[in-house]
Amino acid sequence: MPTEIIKSGEVRVRIAPSPTGPLHIGTARTALFNFLFAKKHRGTFILRIEDTDLERSDPKYEKDIVEHLKWLGIAWDEGVEVGGEYAPYRQSERIYTYSKYVQKLLGEGKAFYCFHSKEELGRERQDQLKAKQTPIHLCEHRGLPERKIKDFMAKGNYVIRFVAPKKKVIFQDLIHGEVEFDTSLFGDFSIAKEIGVPLYNFAAAVDDFEMKISHVIRGEDHISNTPKQILIQEALDFPRPKYAHLPLILNPDRSKLSKRYLETSIGDYRVAGYLPEALVNFMVFLGWSPGTDREIFSLDELVKEFGLEKVQKSGAVFNVEKLDWFNGHYVRQKNLDELAKLCLPYLSAQAGPGEIDLDYAKKIVALERDRMKKLSDIRELAGFFLKEKLEYEKELLRWKKMTDEEVATNLKTVKTMIEPISDDLFTAAAIKETLDKEAEKTGKGELYWPFRAALSGLKQSPPPQEIAEVLGKEKTLLRIRAAIEKIGRG
Repeated sequence: MPTEIIKSGEVRVRIAPSPTGPLHIGTARTALFNFLFAKKHRGTFILRIEDTDLERSDPKYEKDIVEHLKWLGIAWDEGVEVGGEYAPYRQSERIYTYSKYVQKLLGEGKAFYCFHSKEELGRERQDQLKAKQTPIHLCEHRGLPERKIKDFMAKGNYVIRFVAPKKKVIFQDLIHGEVEFDTSLFGDFSIAKEIGVPLYNFAAAVDDFEMKISHVIRGEDHISNTPKQILIQEALDFPRPKYAHLPLILNPDRSKLSKRYLETSIGDYRVAGYLPEALVNFMVFLGWSPGTDREIFSLDELVKEFGLEKVQKSGAVFNVEKLDWFNGHYVRQKNLDELAKLCLPYLSAQAGPGEIDLDYAKKIVALERDRMKKLSDIRELAGFFLKEKLEYEKELLRWKKMTDEEVATNLKTVKTMIEPISDDLFTAAAIKETLDKEAEKTGKGELYWPFRAALSGLKQSPPPQEIAEVLGKEKTLLRIRAAIEKIGRG
């Protein structure tokens, strides 16, 4: 698609999640694209909570959405001012607005009351499907006289339906180009449960008008809603915003995104130890490309580079390995103090009762940061630092075909050689210098492998002299003694 010419300040966009679940990747990506588009054009980004479904909406999910958009750095520019900040707009607080427009459509004969029961509609749908017809409802209640309407309303149970004109709805999608729908496939679709309880398409059309939304940027799964919203806009003489439908997010095999990822919330990724800047960098590539090989962008850099003309039409593949790569990059970019503080909760959980000293945490993190993909990795990578006693099989101490006696001898040699090093000089450099000459005689693997395994209890870990410096002399010697006992040559 050609680049759209937009005047600075004229853009107004929104993200409109329902508080029926926590913030997920798909919604967060849509929010990010709207945010970047607004900032690129010095426009306004709005958060609107679509909470008219009172049975399914829950304030805890609104709180989750708000908290995690802020955590990602996706801030909105407008809303209900509370204590110097903008709370999101809520549809539940705008009932009068919807009622006014429903009444207008009813008064002009563009909407009507439908009194069919769910059971009747269900039977009609099943009959149409059996006959291989498109399941639509063309309601005979369209022209009911006022007396009949009052009789039905006294019994309750009704919806308000829109009189859909039979026509072709054509709109220019900023990503997909010209899109056309035949409205004869819609039937008389519902717009409200009752006067003050709007359904999605009607509320979205009204809100987009009232909030002067210039561009509706949302997922491709909403593209079938667009013609219905356009019909409502036309019936109410609203101007039509411009539409851009983002590509679907797919599994690595290009199938529909599985629940494993789709239902993993931003909060879950946060708890797992993913950083907000990594998630932002990862999400922007779910459908957008800068047109170069560059992959690392700050939020400010993305604002400068972003454009809808660079959004792809085809599905965007979700690759968790790529997310881990982004996160590992940002983990390594953190200064040690900040990274240690971020890792502290994971280390504390691993250690059990008692607090972990921040200085000790910094030593551990400094040693392990290059192997971390996410913050929670520190638990598995460095848990051995926090244990009083290591649990491992004695075979782990053996380098290749060493005998038990050879393992024990080399461990005793290490112990004897490092014991004279004073506590204040017990550093990785001093330990390595002390042992390297001996390693030339015995073989590096034969000397260092049992030493490392004794200190970590793992097949893979940092070099033993670096572990020893973090553990300190006392703990290092204790673990060597325990390994000698384990090998059975004490």
